[in-house]
Amino acid sequence: MRVGIVVFPGSNCDKDCKKASNLMGWSSEFLWHTQRKKLSGFDLIILPGGFSYGDYLRPGAISALSPVMEDVREYAENGGKVLGICNGFQVLLECGLLPGVLLPNPSLRFICKTIHLRVENARNSFTSEYKEGQILKMPVAHGDGRYFCSEEQLKDLEAKNQIVFRYCNSQGI
Repeated sequence: MRVGIVVFPGSNCDKDCKKASNLMGWSSEFLWHTQRKKLSGFDLIILPGGFSYGDYLRPGAISALSPVMEDVREYAENGGKVLGICNGFQVLLECGLLPGVLLPNPSLRFICKTIHLRVENARNSFTSEYKEGQILKMPVAHGDGRYFCSEEQLKDLEAKNQIVFRYCNSQGI
């Protein structure tokens, strides 16, 4: 598997993504944010976590305008797999590849804790090792982590079976 890992100024998890890719036995390559590149030779593009461009405007907003994102958008629209982790997920929202926005935490403070997620969709390459309904304990660390979209967008995501995880408690509720 060939993986491209986009590097934005301020990202701090790109090397972690490369190490994880290498541990999986995948070939990985860093993709610099200012460089345009044909991405069709990759099996997966990863937008890593971190604080791209310092998150000075909105998390991911400036990164979404980087030249490489034009190539990522084209790659995704042609069926390529893109994984946005933390700030990378925010970039996907900001560039319009995913609907909705991430809102600040209700406390307006950065949180770092373990939460529970329920697997809603185990029928894709990212979650196929899980069972639907399975409860996962996952660490989170963010200041803007509340996903929000319109009712219409939510219905569309549900109709397309694109909801992969939902926040829940330890009992799955």
